[in-house]
Amino acid sequence: MTPFKFDLLQQDGAARCGRIQTSRGEIETPVFMPVGTQGTVKGLLPEALEEIGAQILLANTYHLYLRPGHDLVRQLGGLHRFMNWSKPILTDSGGFQVFSLGDLCKITEEGTVFQSHLDGSRYQLTPELSIEIKRALGSDIVMVFDECIPYPAERDYVAVSTARSARWAARCRNVLPAGGETALFGIVQGGMHEDLRRQSAEELIDIGFEGYALGGLSVGEEASLMYQMMESSLPLLPVEKPRYVMGVGTPENLIEGVARGCDMFDCVMPTRNARNGVLFTSFGKLSIKQARFRDDPQPLDPVCSCYVCRNYSRAYLRHLFQSNEILSSVLNTHHNLHYYQQLMAGARKAIAASCFTAYRDDFYRARQA
Repeated sequence: MTPFKFDLLQQDGAARCGRIQTSRGEIETPVFMPVGTQGTVKGLLPEALEEIGAQILLANTYHLYLRPGHDLVRQLGGLHRFMNWSKPILTDSGGFQVFSLGDLCKITEEGTVFQSHLDGSRYQLTPELSIEIKRALGSDIVMVFDECIPYPAERDYVAVSTARSARWAARCRNVLPAGGETALFGIVQGGMHEDLRRQSAEELIDIGFEGYALGGLSVGEEASLMYQMMESSLPLLPVEKPRYVMGVGTPENLIEGVARGCDMFDCVMPTRNARNGVLFTSFGKLSIKQARFRDDPQPLDPVCSCYVCRNYSRAYLRHLFQSNEILSSVLNTHHNLHYYQQLMAGARKAIAASCFTAYRDDFYRARQA
């Protein structure tokens, strides 16, 4: 058994690089986790994910609970074997999907009652059941069950919800004690109120977790407000534990998150945008569907070393998208996730060399060229 461990290797201002140790391998941070919502990253084989440098995937508790069911996944050897992925997996809270996808959701102190978005059947999800599901899946990193607070929301509601999420976090900790292979991360809530986020962080630290996340961001607020919440909340978290900002986001969001001390990120943006023909490049976003690329022989991004940029032209990628070919999603997704992995690899290298500010400046300068 290899216990979960985090080593902080270097700091450059607030930016950090470190190493997470799990029983299924090490994770160099800062890291972006591709999202495999239903046990798959849409459009990519596991071998392709390894090729682009993915170190850890995120899977969704809510979706896998409803289909195919955690008991079936456990019977078939756990999620790693089920989806043929040998590296670490993080399973999210499940709370965001319960409240955003589940119709007629009712929240009580015990947990939530909701209707499935698949067939309308009713379920109850509690902190204890949430942990049971994640254990059955065989996750390496488990998020506590919480309520993802919408934006905007009244302060009184935010205060009540944040306090309840802290009590739910304590119940998750009781079910999954510290010291084993599986790490449990607490989730700081508090909406866009700095004092409530401080209170949430303090309560979670008192409980004690292997890592800490900021929840309730990238829910429609302005980027400046998101960065303000990161800036005020991340320093509250233990220096010796990994810090994760959930559901974030654009390349700019990642760079700014790293600059403020975040270690881990996830977002569906690179994969979802890829399926819609929007590609991330060193010079900014590019919409491959535009007519100006109809006969463009250039690679998608001339400075990118990914398989797609080495082998295909913009004209071909546009043709695939316009023809609604499956290969369009495959190639676009491969490129976008490669870009995100390289962005974080560059950040790690820059922090280790104490030149992250220059790396950040170069990132923005390339977008203005």
